[in-house]
Amino acid sequence: MFSGRPSELIGQQIAGYRIEQEIGRGGMAVVYRARDLRLERTVALKLLAPELARNDTFRRRFTHESRAAAAIDHPHIVPVFEAGETDGVLYIAMRYVAGSDLRHVLDREGPLPPATAVRVAAQVASALDAAHEHGLVHRDVKPGNILVARGTDSDHPEHVYLTDFGLTKKSLSLTGFTTVGQFVGTLDYVAPEQISGKPVDARCDVYGFACVVYETLAGHPPFRRDDDMALLWAHQYDAPPPLTEARPDIPAQADPVFAKALAKSPDGRYPSCLDFVAALRAATTGGVAGTAPTPPPGDRQRQGMGEERPKPPPRWAEPVFLPRP
Repeated sequence: MFSGRPSELIGQQIAGYRIEQEIGRGGMAVVYRARDLRLERTVALKLLAPELARNDTFRRRFTHESRAAAAIDHPHIVPVFEAGETDGVLYIAMRYVAGSDLRHVLDREGPLPPATAVRVAAQVASALDAAHEHGLVHRDVKPGNILVARGTDSDHPEHVYLTDFGLTKKSLSLTGFTTVGQFVGTLDYVAPEQISGKPVDARCDVYGFACVVYETLAGHPPFRRDDDMALLWAHQYDAPPPLTEARPDIPAQADPVFAKALAKSPDGRYPSCLDFVAALRAATTGGVAGTAPTPPPGDRQRQGMGEERPKPPPRWAEPVFLPRP
């Protein structure tokens, strides 16, 4: 039977994994580096709090969502090798990612350069959109669930992974674990519809993801309040402060992008995470968002965009008119 404090588990075997070192912890789980004794590989082994394993509703939901996450094959989603229960302990075995999570990166480095923030955001966005296509909504997008590993070359200096699909707010809400004050993680990234208990879909991840991207650029989440209730109120009713108040070096076009991504109503947000990143990239690089209407040629010339007149075709491509017989 699983028992004892996390530090006492080092060296023990659970479900065929030998625990080597604690590498992370949260309110509902502890993550260890462990050795898969069957396949001789290193994994990240997450052990959930015992009170969760005792709840039948959560246990069934956890198993279902973990299997759904394991079925997603995506380069920016941490692969789930196994999820199950042994001796009253719920566990998830995942790929071990050598590196750090985005929380530690931000704490160490502070706000990121816009190009870096957008590059990281694009990888997370592709992972979230892939999950949404499989019918999964993450519901707990935060820096601690984004892993940053070394990339392949100078053009791809980091490789980003999204993790923790098996432990979502929906799972916990079915068991009463997400009443006010008991959200998983912090309240900095929670969508208004989650707070009010309304049905959620992929657009709640757009909101949480936008809060994370805002923090990568501003150095803090969009809403900062003295207590949890004030923070919940801000997510539901207060307009987010313009990003340029914290980062005047970023073009002002980024402010309406975040205003849309952080809209209180899901209908007012971008339809996907990649749509949000595309708009943000255009705003921070001076480009034109893909959804913007294209002015007619005359208007572009009047706006100083200098569109060239189309060149005539080469002589061999000119039409030939033969005389009528």
